[in-house]
Amino acid sequence: MAAGKKLRICLVSSEVAPLAKTGGLADVSMALATYLHRAGHDVRVLMPCYDTIDAKSLIIVPVDFLQNIPISIGSRHGKYSIDTAILPGSDTPIYLLRCPDLYNRGKIYTNDADEHRRFILLSRAAIEMCQRMAFSPDIFSCHDWHTALIPLYLKTVYQWDRIFARTKTVLTIHNIGYQGIFSGDIIDDIGLHGAEGQLHQQDLGQGRINFLKTGVLHADQLTTVSPTHAQEILSDEYGMGLQDLLKARRSSLAGILNGVDDAEWNPATDPLIPKNFSAGSMAGKRVCKLALMDDLKLSGGADRPLVGIVTRLTGQKGIDLMEASLPRLLTERDFNIAVLGSGEPRYERFFESLQRAARDRVCFYRGYSNKLAHWIEAGSDFFLMPSLYEPCGLNQMYSLMYGTVPIVRQTGGLADAVQMVDPAKGSGTGIVFRDYNHTAFNWAMNAALDLFGNRPLMKKIISNGMSQDFSWNRQVNVYVNLFRALSKES
Repeated sequence: MAAGKKLRICLVSSEVAPLAKTGGLADVSMALATYLHRAGHDVRVLMPCYDTIDAKSLIIVPVDFLQNIPISIGSRHGKYSIDTAILPGSDTPIYLLRCPDLYNRGKIYTNDADEHRRFILLSRAAIEMCQRMAFSPDIFSCHDWHTALIPLYLKTVYQWDRIFARTKTVLTIHNIGYQGIFSGDIIDDIGLHGAEGQLHQQDLGQGRINFLKTGVLHADQLTTVSPTHAQEILSDEYGMGLQDLLKARRSSLAGILNGVDDAEWNPATDPLIPKNFSAGSMAGKRVCKLALMDDLKLSGGADRPLVGIVTRLTGQKGIDLMEASLPRLLTERDFNIAVLGSGEPRYERFFESLQRAARDRVCFYRGYSNKLAHWIEAGSDFFLMPSLYEPCGLNQMYSLMYGTVPIVRQTGGLADAVQMVDPAKGSGTGIVFRDYNHTAFNWAMNAALDLFGNRPLMKKIISNGMSQDFSWNRQVNVYVNLFRALSKES
């Protein structure tokens, strides 16, 4: 493809923010679509029209030639329609797959017996939408297991249609722990019409069908959400049973760090924080810290280090390390903690007890508040992310942009985004530890608190972090270059 020539992309995802979101998949789908569209590429985005979507925020227009389309999934016959709207906060068009029988469930994902049909339909409807639009995509951008059958369908059921003769498929793995594993009994619903041999035969022999594994087998290109995670998932520790297949496809696997939507996350323009600031004018950060401490009723003023935490309270996020170490650290060192999150009851109880034991130094807000998340990023001195694994992570990048020094474990996107402080050189952007145990965690926390006491070095590390560029304006070009190379028209 000649430099500057625009791509035709069909992006298919089960979640697109702000319409439907359970995690980072929605944010990436939204940002990638928005920035590709802004760059002038022809992007057709399809997601399910769940009944949980706030339809009042949209002007939904039925696409006249995409209404009441018949479809059979196994022995079940039905119809679907496709409508269009503009993604809130942008000028990006989005297509909504409407099938109330499958998507009006009161939630995005279910444990219902027909869960597989909901995403078989999404995959097939994406292909059929392109057919009926006479849209020949250079790239099908598929995201997680929910769309991982698209590469196989293009090679089998829809292979006859020359509109896809030059189409390539890219499967992005956001969370390898969720693979869409179902009983082999659903094979008729998949509807391969004699091409069942293209499924993973060992799995089939053992009575199961794995959607993500099928995508790994058949996509032209595999990506995941950070370079380090792309290497990690080749290992037994992180591969979640797919490591051998991924090793076999190593040459077709790339890690691309997610970007940050700097329209929402930018301390110089953020409308949610008490006072804006930038690398060249940092006075507002002190204002944000004092406002946050006052709002959360934390004592000690600006001279006491403040550690922020915004997270799901699950084992993956390293909460057990905090559980083992923070109570003692609070007795040994002078610092405050601001926690925003919810999750496993055990960890919620831990932070509740930590708050009871030191109410003027620990505040735990159970649940989620977008405003408080921005306040914590802007007002904290440090941001704690000691994850067991973290495919990408975004908060460490928000923190660097907001002059908040990350304390992270060396894994996935945390390892790619944060460089360990070198006091002798004045280099680095945060505190990084490797081993997943309380000894390493304690070392990292003490190193951070010691850094706070070295004001010249702390100021330099903050400056280093704020000079990093994690914007989608930059990261989308990595995707575009990959898509162009894959289409062999660069």
